[in-house]
Amino acid sequence: MTFDLLSSVVLTASATVVVATFVALFGSSLTQRILIGAGMGLWFFGVLFAGASGTISTLQLGAGVLIPIAVMSVIGFASANARARLEIAPLAALIAPHTVRILGVLFVLLYAAKRLPAPFAPLAGWGDIFIGVTALPIAFLAARDRDRGRAAILVWNTLGFADLVLAIGLGASSAPGPIRLFFDEPSSAIMGSLPWILIPCFLVPALSFVHLIVFYQVLKVTQTGKVVPATAALRG
Repeated sequence: MTFDLLSSVVLTASATVVVATFVALFGSSLTQRILIGAGMGLWFFGVLFAGASGTISTLQLGAGVLIPIAVMSVIGFASANARARLEIAPLAALIAPHTVRILGVLFVLLYAAKRLPAPFAPLAGWGDIFIGVTALPIAFLAARDRDRGRAAILVWNTLGFADLVLAIGLGASSAPGPIRLFFDEPSSAIMGSLPWILIPCFLVPALSFVHLIVFYQVLKVTQTGKVVPATAALRG
């Protein structure tokens, strides 16, 4: 019980870091920052309410992951003004918040306590730890020499995004339901309860969207077909 309580605190703190990042980077005015903060706050408390209900199915949990990513992608990429705002977000500031993924250690500890199954918990946990530990060095590289570091940034971002996709896939296929592939107990059902639901239904979608923005910036192609930094393309 103490472990779950402490985990609630650190997961809430991680969510706060993510919200602060979105507010600071994507709000071009005080009104926009307030709207972003309020919207993400409602999302956060909605996830808490869903987890407290204790009746989350695998399908609902999957929707809780995919729908926010889809909504943020539509809002972020649908208009030229929104894309321009994403393009000028400092790349290092997009990468650094992934440091919170060091909390993948929680998956490792839950696996050791026989509360989460393999291969879901070990792979998701150690994958997140690796991405979290390397986030600040990659952010420093992006801030110091983005052009020379583009390959390393792209590799890191691909691994980070793939880790989230793999974790969601393994989590879903280890939970009770029609798509279950791993039947060893325990299942991954606790991911639909508090405080753990904050990971798949808040942190994963938000950080996945950030990965998409990094891809967009690093791989942005001009009309000449040359890959250039997004900020340079915006100025041009």
